Amino acid sequence: MRLALRTPVFIFFSAGMPLALLIGACAYLGRSNAAVIPRVLASVLALTVMGSFWGLSMQLVSYREMGILRRFRLAPVGAGDLLVSSILSNYFLTLPTVIVQFMIARWVFHMPHWGNLIGIFVMVTLGTVTFASLGLIVASITNTAQETQMINQALWFVFLFLGGATFPLSDFPHWLKDVALFVPATYLMTGLERVMVPVPADSIFDLGANILSLLGSAAIAFVISQQLFRWDPGSKAPRRAKLWAASTILPFLLLGIWEWHHGGLQPLTQADRPLVQQRFAHDARPQ
Repeated sequence: MRLALRTPVFIFFSAGMPLALLIGACAYLGRSNAAVIPRVLASVLALTVMGSFWGLSMQLVSYREMGILRRFRLAPVGAGDLLVSSILSNYFLTLPTVIVQFMIARWVFHMPHWGNLIGIFVMVTLGTVTFASLGLIVASITNTAQETQMINQALWFVFLFLGGATFPLSDFPHWLKDVALFVPATYLMTGLERVMVPVPADSIFDLGANILSLLGSAAIAFVISQQLFRWDPGSKAPRRAKLWAASTILPFLLLGIWEWHHGGLQPLTQADRPLVQQRFAHDARPQ
């Protein structure tokens, strides 16, 4: 945590940019209708949580290139201990940003309700751990910071535009909705929406698919990253490492096939949008 707080880039991307994004989006979209703020906050929260993927992968690769990990190796800890501490430190550094975002949305932009706070806490926690673990996978299979950045940019583009954080899933064409069912960000975003946007908000017992997909992916990603972890900058990732890394999408692949055949997320986004819009209009009426 001390190393991260000494890095201005980390502070900018983990705190400065998410807060600026929230303020800008709320000021533009919620200036005439405060009832849309929960939807805006859900999107910004998803982007904040997914930032763990980018930040932790770049941080770990940079530490390896600078020889910092080799110094940690002198301590009586293993790769699993270091990776767990990295995920926890990233989580504790993300929470203050999430709390400030809620305060700004509620007290500055007059968000009409808090949503299901327990469900939000569960989704933020699982989302942060999952995307941090996915970031560790990228750091485990790449050899340089430049290679890490290229892979991060490609995956971030998919998370950003197919997960529903920037464009609502209900606005996607039918074929693109099917593709979104296989994207990890989709289950984070739809989970956050369901515990924030509907009134009353869904409980955590209604988020079985979202929770299981994130939890399963986090567990697989952590185990594989622990096996592929490298301390020294001179060691290179074996070719089989990328095949192992690809297995982290297995929970989303299985769940995407299930959702594709049996419905679930896709009909939910289509059916709930008129209800949510009607609720927004009702909440926006003068009392």
